[in-house]
Amino acid sequence: MKALVAPAYGPVDRLRIREVPDRSPGPGQVLVRVQAAALNPFDVKLVTGELREMFPVRHPFVLGMDATGVVSAVGEGVSRFAVGDEVIAYAGAASGTIAEYVLVGDGPELVHRPRALPPVQAAALPTVAMTAHCVLAAAALEPGDTVLVVGATGGVGALVVQQAAESGVRVLATAAPADTAYIRGLGAHETIDHTGGDTPAKVRQLHPEGLDVVVDLINAGPALTPTAGIVRPGGRLVSTLYGPAEVDGIVPVYVRMTASIGDLPRQAERAAADRMSIEVAATYPFDRAGQAMRDLAAGRYTRGKIVITF
Repeated sequence: MKALVAPAYGPVDRLRIREVPDRSPGPGQVLVRVQAAALNPFDVKLVTGELREMFPVRHPFVLGMDATGVVSAVGEGVSRFAVGDEVIAYAGAASGTIAEYVLVGDGPELVHRPRALPPVQAAALPTVAMTAHCVLAAAALEPGDTVLVVGATGGVGALVVQQAAESGVRVLATAAPADTAYIRGLGAHETIDHTGGDTPAKVRQLHPEGLDVVVDLINAGPALTPTAGIVRPGGRLVSTLYGPAEVDGIVPVYVRMTASIGDLPRQAERAAADRMSIEVAATYPFDRAGQAMRDLAAGRYTRGKIVITF
């Protein structure tokens, strides 16, 4: 079968579509013929080796974590799925979804695709939806809270904005002027222009008392220090990246997405019922998957997901 492959750690322009060994399901596994697969910024970090200490990969490495497709074969012990079922899959970094076929475990990372949810939107769903669910669980928002989402136009950020707004809290979000209407349409009550000047300083000027919760999906390490400065005493700083154990008296909560608590079935049903908007910035055919990765790494798209179609 064919797949988008990284031969070794290095720049994304070394990615190529190559023949790799065919896959077959073992016990508790499902083989899915891929219809569409989504890219994530995390894929770029895996390719370049930026996170090799925390998330090492074996080469040749097949890219991609999210997909939708049709069950092609099932392994021993699988009873929830049958050949021909249409599914949504989160494969993590172990199998690789930018490929003609992907192997997925029979667990919370594999669900039936609701008929009302198109394949492209379904492929864009797993990582961002499950991560947003885990972020909001860590944020523990309460009635009357004010939350700032840094990185609101990305796949995870857009869902955090939507679901936080649904919970009844006041939502602030960073956004470029061109994206202001989009973010407000998702439910943000206030936007902060991050394209010019000191964003934390702007927030402090507007909210000198500090904010109850800040969700930072962009900054990591020492760069979290300015963000921590806009959290009120006793407030919460939530990050999906990494950083110090304590920043200016604030103990950040670092979130790693876990499929078992990511609630993918409910998220898929919400998207199918138009109760959650999944933004797709662009689609590329499989033979241009390498270009799609280069465009992702270059930051060509400011919001939404990139999806590869087969």
